[in-house]
Amino acid sequence: MDKQSRLARTILNGFTAYFAEFENITLSARTRFENAEWRAAQEASMRRIDIYKIKVLETIDVVEYIAADRLHDLDFWAETRDIYAQLVRGMTNFEIAETYYNSIFNSVFKHRWIRDDYAFVFSPQGDMPPVDVRRVLNTYRTRGEIRQAVEAMLLEYAMSYPYEDFQRELNRVTEVMTEAVVDAGIDKRADIELHALEHHFFRNKAAYIVGRIAGKGLQIPFVIPMLHTESDETPAIYLDACLLGSDIISKLFSFTRTYFMVDASIPSQYVLFLQQLMPRKAVSEIYSCIGHHRHGKTYYYRTATRHMRATEDAFVPAPGIKGMVMAVFTLPSYEYVFKIIKDRFTPPKEVTHQEVRDKYQLVKRWDRAGRMADTQEFANLVFDASRFSEELLEELNATCPSQFEISGRALIIKHCYVERRMQPLNLYLKDATDEEVDAVMFDYGNAIKELAAANIFPGDMLLKNFGVTRHGRVVFYDYDEIQPLLEVNFRKIPPPRDDYEEMSSRPWYTVGPNDVFPEEFRLFFSGNARARKAFDQLHSDLYEASFWTNLQDKLRDGFVEDFFPYSSKLRFQR
Repeated sequence: MDKQSRLARTILNGFTAYFAEFENITLSARTRFENAEWRAAQEASMRRIDIYKIKVLETIDVVEYIAADRLHDLDFWAETRDIYAQLVRGMTNFEIAETYYNSIFNSVFKHRWIRDDYAFVFSPQGDMPPVDVRRVLNTYRTRGEIRQAVEAMLLEYAMSYPYEDFQRELNRVTEVMTEAVVDAGIDKRADIELHALEHHFFRNKAAYIVGRIAGKGLQIPFVIPMLHTESDETPAIYLDACLLGSDIISKLFSFTRTYFMVDASIPSQYVLFLQQLMPRKAVSEIYSCIGHHRHGKTYYYRTATRHMRATEDAFVPAPGIKGMVMAVFTLPSYEYVFKIIKDRFTPPKEVTHQEVRDKYQLVKRWDRAGRMADTQEFANLVFDASRFSEELLEELNATCPSQFEISGRALIIKHCYVERRMQPLNLYLKDATDEEVDAVMFDYGNAIKELAAANIFPGDMLLKNFGVTRHGRVVFYDYDEIQPLLEVNFRKIPPPRDDYEEMSSRPWYTVGPNDVFPEEFRLFFSGNARARKAFDQLHSDLYEASFWTNLQDKLRDGFVEDFFPYSSKLRFQR
């Protein structure tokens, strides 16, 4: 066997080991849920993200040994790529395997020479394997009686512990689904079907049944959240809601939330079904939300490339106040932004480039609680230089000249992050009605509280550092000052001891590097009286050091918050 064949098989073996470990961590999610092991669930989520890089590094060690003096020979890699393509042809998860190969190639060549000749920029087998979604669906025919189909489904998806009150859960889900069918103009006695993906989805402290009501030209997506009573004496499972409709379901699979754990041994089957339920959701985001974020990045790159080829508008600076750490640009026809770390930070920012990167990596691994945007990190990303507006080129030259270069027609960004575009909160407030101001400031305060409950302190809570999604949800996206909440020392400002201290323009008290004074948070609203008034009425508790220290005490005691990815109005009363 020649070197190229040995190398291709080595990379495939590395992928097989990675995928098996990914599956093993995922398969234990049900046990963690049934045992209410919430801290273990968080740790497993981080471990599953880390395992990809660990396996790539292990594979690289063997690759370097086998390739030896031909390690940086592009012709050698072209031959290896062709052999690997044959090895993975027809595999049910070939797309994930090709992304793993790309990771090995990029590690060797430092994200240069990314061409289809040497790697899988586009797959010779297409974007996704040809799959039959029906193979991963359990089907329940109503036969004119929705209740019996719901009953069969709930019994099949029961956990080791019993339902807290099965008849109550059955009645509630039946009522919600029946009403939805009737509202859609279908006779509730019609012969329709319930389709549910065969395995539960697990995240945080919940398990989910995901499916659709189908038949008679009808498709109504549904998700049923299952929660644990967490009772030591009589543990049980109860249903928290029956969620219906693409928009509501889409929020569960948001780019702001931790990745699900679901036993999808053929990922594309689940991705395709979920895309049918949420047609507006990007396929790249769906791959990411079930844990395959590396392939989500590959899929994103392919769709981005196609979009660039199909459009002609120019890249421009992103709207909003310029950041102190990041230069941000976008394409008007595109729903993502590109963020580049500046060469020098605007005072008083004192973080380093590596510290900023570490913060973004922390966000990738942490429980984002539905309040921090997921990002994709790229190195040596190539653009058409002619698409960059003069204004943008001037800004890049002024803020981050070391981070890009122009070579012929190509403009190469050496390092950047890609993130879903959102309307900056400060811009949203400018044109908002009084009712909208109240609603968005209520959600802004909740965002801060939910991040804190996830052991994240945002640091810089200026309005410009938060965005508003198309669903009206407030999301944090400026990470250079975040840190674990437990590392912060929250203090109350001591009263001045005399008139001199009271009139002083400088603090009359010592301030440590991790000291934070919540009373000063009011400064974040300077210049926006409406926002300040609404926030004071809704979230004045955030100005008290005791709010933060009490939460720290709970976190130290092992507290794990419930993060509901749906409105409290949709929850069943219990």
